[in-house]
Amino acid sequence: MAQLELDSVTKRFGEGDGSILAVDDVNIDIADGEFLVLVGPSGCGKSTTLRMIAGLESITDGEIRLDGQRMNERGPAERDIAMVFQSYALYPHMTVRENMRFGLEESTDLDAAEMDDRVEHTADLLDITELLDRKPGALSGGQQQRVALGRAIVREPKAFLMDEPLSNLDAKLRSQMRTELQQLQADLDTTTVYVTHDQTEAMTMGDRIAILDAGELQQVATPLEAYHRPANRFVAGFIGEPSMNFIDCEVEGDALVAEGLRYPLADEAAAAVAESVTVTLGIRPEDIVVDVDGTPDGAPDGDGRDHTFLATVDVVEPMGDENVVHLSVEEGPGLIATVDGLRQIDAGTAITVTIPEDAIHVFDDASGEALHSRSLDDAELDDARV
Repeated sequence: MAQLELDSVTKRFGEGDGSILAVDDVNIDIADGEFLVLVGPSGCGKSTTLRMIAGLESITDGEIRLDGQRMNERGPAERDIAMVFQSYALYPHMTVRENMRFGLEESTDLDAAEMDDRVEHTADLLDITELLDRKPGALSGGQQQRVALGRAIVREPKAFLMDEPLSNLDAKLRSQMRTELQQLQADLDTTTVYVTHDQTEAMTMGDRIAILDAGELQQVATPLEAYHRPANRFVAGFIGEPSMNFIDCEVEGDALVAEGLRYPLADEAAAAVAESVTVTLGIRPEDIVVDVDGTPDGAPDGDGRDHTFLATVDVVEPMGDENVVHLSVEEGPGLIATVDGLRQIDAGTAITVTIPEDAIHVFDDASGEALHSRSLDDAELDDARV
C-alpha cells in the first residue's frame, strides 16, 4: 500500500508550435488504500495520465511520487506498480498458471514454491482455481479478466493501475465485475487508480472520482459531491444519466429570464448571480416535479415566487424503474424529467412542471464555473454515504 501524488503533472506530445498538450498541470493526492477513478470523455487525457504513473509515458513537467519517492526517472519495473490493461494482454501460449507466474519470475527472487503459493492463493481469491491449467483461448471474457487481475495481484504491488478493464465485457457481466472489483479492492486495501469513460462505473466504484476534460482536471470529489455540487457546467453535464438540464438565461434583478420562462430567485441565489449578466440554470431530471393533472399549483415554495410552468409531453421513454419524459415548456425551453416507472404519461399530454428552487444549479455563462449549487449540506452527504 502507498500514497500516490501527482504534482503539476503535464504531458506534451511533440515540440514547438505543432505540439499537443495532452495533460495540463494535474494535481491529485491519492491516499493509501484509496480507490480513485479517472473519468472523462475519449481524448481527455485519463489514459495518458495513467501511463505516466506506470512509467510507460515520460513526463513533460511536474512530479509523480509513490510513498514520497520521486518516480519520474524510474522505469516501469522499478515502480512497484501493477497494471491491468483493457485488452487483458495474456500470453496465448501459456496456461493461466504460467501467465500469473510470469511477472513473479521476471521481477522477484521468490523460489518456485513461494510463487506457486501466491498463484494458488490468488486463484482461490478470484475463484479461478479450476482454470489454472487452461490457456486463454479456452476462457470466456470474464475469466480472462480475472486472470489479468490475478497476474497483477500476485505481485503484491504498492498500487494497482487499471485502464478500462471492463470495457470488453457485455453489460450484465460488466455490472457483476464492477461489484467484484470493489469487493476485491476493499479486501486487498491497495491503492488503486482506475480509468474509465463510463460515468456509471465512476459513480459506483470510486471512493473519489477525478473528472478530466481536454487534459485539464475539472474536479476531484466523492461521487455524491460531484453529482450534487459540480464544480462547473462540464462536470454537471458529464456526471448523471440522463444529463442535467441546462437553460441559458439573462439575469434581471432577482430573476433569471429565458425565452418563455421567468424564474425568480431567493436571496442567496440572487446574491450569487448579482454580478453576472448571462448564466446557465441547471436542474437534474429527477428533481423536476411533473403534475399530470395539467393544473398549476401556484407557488410551491410558499413565498410568492412561482416556479411552475405549463408544458407538453413530447416523448416518453419507458425504462422499467422510471420513465424518461421529454418536455416542451410553453413558449420556452425543452426539458427532460424522470418519473416513477409506474406513472402512465402519454405523449401529447398537457402538464405542469415545477422546478424547485432548492434543487437548482447556476453556472457562469463565460467560464462555466458553478455560482450556486442545490441545497445539500455536509451532513446530508454524510448520511447518504451511510
